[in-house]
Amino acid sequence: MRPDLAKSYGQHSLPRYTSYPTAPYFSASVSESDYQAWLKSLGGQQSASIYVHVPFCQSMCWYCGCHTSVMKRQEPLATYATALRTEAYLIGETIGRRQPVSHVHFGGGTPTIMTPETFADLVASLRYSFAILPDAEIAVEIDPRILTEPMAEALGYCGVNRASLGVQSLDPVVQRAIGRLQSFEQTAVSVDLLHRAGIGRINFDLLYGLPQQTVVSCLDTLSKCLALHPDRFSVFGYAHVPFFKKHQRKIDGSTLPDSVERHLQSETIAQALVDAGYVRIGIDHFALPDDNLALARQEGRLRRNFQGYTDDSADTLLGLGASAIGQMQQGFVANAVSIKDYLARIAEERLATMKGYLLADDDRFRAEIIERLMCGMAVDLCETCRRYGKDPSLAVVDRSRLANLIADGVAVLDDGRLSVVDGAEFLVRSVASSFDAHLPGSRATHGRAV
Repeated sequence: MRPDLAKSYGQHSLPRYTSYPTAPYFSASVSESDYQAWLKSLGGQQSASIYVHVPFCQSMCWYCGCHTSVMKRQEPLATYATALRTEAYLIGETIGRRQPVSHVHFGGGTPTIMTPETFADLVASLRYSFAILPDAEIAVEIDPRILTEPMAEALGYCGVNRASLGVQSLDPVVQRAIGRLQSFEQTAVSVDLLHRAGIGRINFDLLYGLPQQTVVSCLDTLSKCLALHPDRFSVFGYAHVPFFKKHQRKIDGSTLPDSVERHLQSETIAQALVDAGYVRIGIDHFALPDDNLALARQEGRLRRNFQGYTDDSADTLLGLGASAIGQMQQGFVANAVSIKDYLARIAEERLATMKGYLLADDDRFRAEIIERLMCGMAVDLCETCRRYGKDPSLAVVDRSRLANLIADGVAVLDDGRLSVVDGAEFLVRSVASSFDAHLPGSRATHGRAV
């Protein structure tokens, strides 16, 4: 562990680089008509992926940084699901054929807040509008506190084959500090329900850096989770942005760990997972050696998208729902954030695109450098510059940042190959940011580097 580096670089505000450029740089210069043209030009040979955003929860967790709101009634959920089905149909009609789909991810919010019947109807609509491949991964994010047996059965019936369960922390002290009370028994029952429904691939999501959280409580949570044998863990650092997410003001900022303590929590969890037989993947994912994600890392096929690390090779991501982001060869598109605005656009049988980003050649060049660093902790700068016809001397945007990182032993530049040093992987975002042409002078809000 390198607490000295965590202290030096941990307070920097940096993107998570699930895309490049990141969402704050999207603008209204990309419109619905642009998205329509991009969809019509989509080739039918390569498969696409689908992300479905369900921005509703039964209660608001104070740490949440997602676009979601509290919903207690089913009628608005049914209305929203109808809009999703319509949007899927509109996109399919614009493409002009049933586009092959290899990955479907239901995110939120809490997708399983819908009734089993509503969820099944939504999946059927997706299968009608798109050619979801027989071996497609269909994943859903789940709040174990509200998963019922009928819903688990519906997920299995609909072909869901991967489930991500939000756990965060099982320490009652931490749970009270973040407004999310969830027992280990609730999590264990959910895993059992999913297994009995035929869903064998399970992910657990954990958080570190939460109020009142300690290394001991992190390890206690992890020990309990390991007893349930999930295939993957995602271990994210809590991003405290109360000026952006007002409900986070309920969290006492004075109880949050500093960068050194956050680093200690993160690396202790990571080491415990490696000791338990999991493969470390990038900055925040862990998977069993025979999991697809671990195999993709081993074979150099690892990618990064808005859901984090993935083995999904599709270059097209179709986003459905309010605030959903899609990615095409030409650039990014983002739907209306407001549920009201989203529903209004779909009711008019229009695509919900409100903004986006048209990729330039320099963006693609920098996106590849950043993705290779984030996924493989190394990039051959000379080879990448050669393929894009770029001058290697102009690749680095923030020369002083990179020079400091190299001088401090975070990275090594040898014969045109830039590598993050073993033990300093937690600062790969800092290394990647040296190539970010949009970051200097930006006012965008990002989480801490550590």
